[in-house]
Amino acid sequence: MAYPTVSISLLCFFLLLSSLSLTFITSDATDPAPTPAPWPLQFHSILLMKNADKSLQLIHLWYDWPNGRNFNIIQDQLDSKVLYDLEWNNGTSFFYTLDDSKECRSAQLEVGILRPNWLDGANYLGQKYVNGFLCNVWEKVDFIWYYEDVVTKRPVHWLFYTGRAADVMTFEVGAVLEDEKWQAPVYCFEKKDGFQRNTLKRVLGGSFLKNSM
Repeated sequence: MAYPTVSISLLCFFLLLSSLSLTFITSDATDPAPTPAPWPLQFHSILLMKNADKSLQLIHLWYDWPNGRNFNIIQDQLDSKVLYDLEWNNGTSFFYTLDDSKECRSAQLEVGILRPNWLDGANYLGQKYVNGFLCNVWEKVDFIWYYEDVVTKRPVHWLFYTGRAADVMTFEVGAVLEDEKWQAPVYCFEKKDGFQRNTLKRVLGGSFLKNSM
């Protein structure tokens, strides 16, 4: 009859370890709080996005600050349809497909793409292990918890207040998408029934960052 007792004890032990792993590792109060690294001016990243409803998306993020543009190429799990979310620093955004459906929506927003230093002023929370990486963690205006690898300063994980979470699978500093691939298709600018097909108050779907803010 001793076996159940041992099993329960082991279970309690692992639960204790699990709870400890969820806590932040605090540093000496006298140490200055670290600051997040600014985003590179240009990079390509592959993100695995887990939505609040537990569905998964694969996102290719192309960030190009010198040219004032940001691109999210989005594919749902086991879905052949690819959605393109193209954003410009003048506030113009296009959300479209390149298949036969020729879907396109657009919006003129009040803000452009994120600046490289958009994490300035974030509240430092401490260190925490996530996905096997020891990360510094910051909270930015109650909308995102940003995890950055302590050693490499690369982003590892983003957690949004909406429940969405992004794991950063790759982070290629300096990678640039060819200019011709930044052009929205011509049907985004065509008129239909007297109205522009691209005239909407907001993008339906769109950027994971903007939608999560």
